[in-house]
Amino acid sequence: MPRHFVTGTELSAGELHALVDRALELKAAPHASDALRRRTVALIFQKPSTRTRVSFEAGVAELGGHPMVLHTDELQVSRGESIRDTAYVLSRHAAAIGIRTGEDEMVDGLAEHATVPVINMLSPSHHPCQALADLLTLRETFGRLKGLTVAYVGDGNNVARSLVEVGSAVGIEVRVAAPDGYQLEPGPHGILTSDPAEAVRGANAVYTDVWVSMSDDPASAAERRRALAPYRIDDELLDLAAPDAIALHCLPAHPGEEITEQVLYGDRERIWDQAENRRHAQKALLELLIGEHGSPGGSTGA
Repeated sequence: MPRHFVTGTELSAGELHALVDRALELKAAPHASDALRRRTVALIFQKPSTRTRVSFEAGVAELGGHPMVLHTDELQVSRGESIRDTAYVLSRHAAAIGIRTGEDEMVDGLAEHATVPVINMLSPSHHPCQALADLLTLRETFGRLKGLTVAYVGDGNNVARSLVEVGSAVGIEVRVAAPDGYQLEPGPHGILTSDPAEAVRGANAVYTDVWVSMSDDPASAAERRRALAPYRIDDELLDLAAPDAIALHCLPAHPGEEITEQVLYGDRERIWDQAENRRHAQKALLELLIGEHGSPGGSTGA
């Protein structure tokens, strides 16, 4: 059976550390691997994308493969074909399938029926590929992962959830500060609070995401901005963190809302390194998943 990457929890702590090590090697030598030579990776986009599309497309090409970019409105799934049948067909042509979607069910359905690895490039509940890039950025900056503290402030969304799940696996303490109604569900990992100062105090990195996303209706946007305004990353909040703390953001950013322009473009950010690191971390992930699985074209029984 193929190994999928749907939530990020599929990888052990040892595998995550090894993946970051490999990503550092691939960043230093981007064309050192041809793991995808003569192979195709299907990349399905239901939602607009900048970082996910360019990082995956460039990364697959650097590994010697062909990135087959597919939009859901161009596929028969938009006209009623099942996810099961879509998974069967794509498995016969591609070595792996990535999907960026507004429906968790699409990721789960592909993973259930595909005979090649399925990678969650973003879904409403999880963004594990972003979390891999976050680990790589932290490792580059601090030379380690275990024992670091990351404070995430703002909307407790898919990015925050994946950061908690993946970060905790490698020994990072993740504190999530969010107001009532925007906080993550309680779980075995992560420290949840409504106080951004409490979360940030002494942290090695301070992280945020947009307050209003493409899927939010205009009627709720004003209320979201009001509720989340105390969670903006500015110099004053960042000063509460460790002296060498960095600012992180998964992008796109709305300067003046969740982060000030001074922090976004200042000397304490590692945000643009973080955006580049999507490519290197995802290349290491593709090597791992496809190297384990072998060639596409397994039997589906259909």
